[in-house]
Amino acid sequence: MTAELDPQSPVHLAVDLGASSGRVIAGGMADGPSGGQKLVIREMHRFANHPVRVHDSLYWNVLSLWQNIQDGLTGAANEFDQVRSVGVDTWGVDFGLIDRNDQMTGPVRCYRDPRTNGILDKAFDRVPREQIFQETGLQFMQINTLFQLFAATEAGETSLEAARSFLMMGDLFHWMLTGEKSIEVTNASTTQMLDPRTKKWCVDLLDGFGIPHSFLCEPTEPGTTLGNILPSVSNITGLVDVPVVVPATHDTASAVVAVPADGFAPQRPDWCYISSGTWSLMGCELPAPKVTPLCGELNFTNEGGVRNSTRLLKNIGGLWVFQQIRQAMARRGHDVQWAEMAAQAADAKPFELLIDPDHGDFLAPPDMIDAIEAFAAKTGQKKPESPATLYRAALEGLALRYRACLAMLEQLTDSEIKTIHIVGGGSQNELLCQMTADACNRGVVAGPAEATAIGNVVMQMLGTGQLNSIEEARVLIRDSFAAKRFEPSDASIWDAPAERFNQLAAES
Repeated sequence: MTAELDPQSPVHLAVDLGASSGRVIAGGMADGPSGGQKLVIREMHRFANHPVRVHDSLYWNVLSLWQNIQDGLTGAANEFDQVRSVGVDTWGVDFGLIDRNDQMTGPVRCYRDPRTNGILDKAFDRVPREQIFQETGLQFMQINTLFQLFAATEAGETSLEAARSFLMMGDLFHWMLTGEKSIEVTNASTTQMLDPRTKKWCVDLLDGFGIPHSFLCEPTEPGTTLGNILPSVSNITGLVDVPVVVPATHDTASAVVAVPADGFAPQRPDWCYISSGTWSLMGCELPAPKVTPLCGELNFTNEGGVRNSTRLLKNIGGLWVFQQIRQAMARRGHDVQWAEMAAQAADAKPFELLIDPDHGDFLAPPDMIDAIEAFAAKTGQKKPESPATLYRAALEGLALRYRACLAMLEQLTDSEIKTIHIVGGGSQNELLCQMTADACNRGVVAGPAEATAIGNVVMQMLGTGQLNSIEEARVLIRDSFAAKRFEPSDASIWDAPAERFNQLAAES
């Protein structure tokens, strides 16, 4: 028997938007089966999210997302008598622009849009790479907001001229809910336009790229009450006089809040996290940023966390390759389920094919299987003989990338990482969790799978005074959600593949 939310109990609604799906989740306290109060979540509405291609451009279907958000809020209003607050978290880097008439200037581009292809070299011709890193402390990726805006500026896109407000994705939906414009700091920190030490916009850097910045407002801290839901939204959803309490709007920042670890932002951490989904974000929670030459050399990022903490991390390709192999199989007439893919991968011969999930060839190929076969040919490897080889290679490549990242984290933080916490949807892939334990030769704690939504709810509870600290929240999360531990076995068999992988990554 598990604890369940009572319709009369106070709840908070987390709108959790990822790059492949969205959810509206209710969270609140309930009596546990063996006594004591537990934090309980309940999914109210789930919906797909995927970019829409128009000619050569990729856009997000923002209006469909907004309709689904309202549908989820309506369902929650019908189910619960006491909705205390609402908050939205999303993926990073993407944004919407609002004009002087409070209208969107146009559709929202997806970070996988090809307009930023080759933009980094052009950007470094304008402003030196070292200067950009010293000002922003962020990992260089062509998808970062800075480079999206630079590409738009270079292309002379009229939407920039018309813009009076700039909103990250979570802020865009908060504006739709309340009419209030804000830019929450954890998502602002993914833009490569924010100083991680001062939390101020790098206006001189933006001037160097010719990017306007009058549409930027001062970042907002997680836990801030933004305002009540608009009457027009109340009329549709049935939620009346319900405040929007800003969570950590970057989904990874919310997920890190829900890591069931001891303490908060230690100077020398003995644990790290992997927020595992379409992307994997692997890092440590620290009290201050590390904007050092070594950090820049290793291409790590200093993103904002809650309560003025820093998430020192690296963005890794994640389960994207695995997901896209499944789609490619479907186009070939094979509807393979996730569990079947994992089972076939477990039975496949190890290390038949090595692929780097961070390689540019896998960012947005028309067909992932074709891309992997081309990569194998280009790197002198055998063509994969079966789908199972593809499935296993995608997971082994991730585990090997985690191993490399772990070594860098320990070097940057001058600490020994003893435990890896995997949270998010990828924590349910037990084969990947065991591979990670083996490849890294560290204990892995997997769960909670819904860490992002839980972290979103927890920040709303902190913002409304139901919880007092992150430490208290993490004790509650440990007591409320089961986690599974994986211990390393046969770790030494990963040594030779790791050497080959590192050489392959360096050469390609």
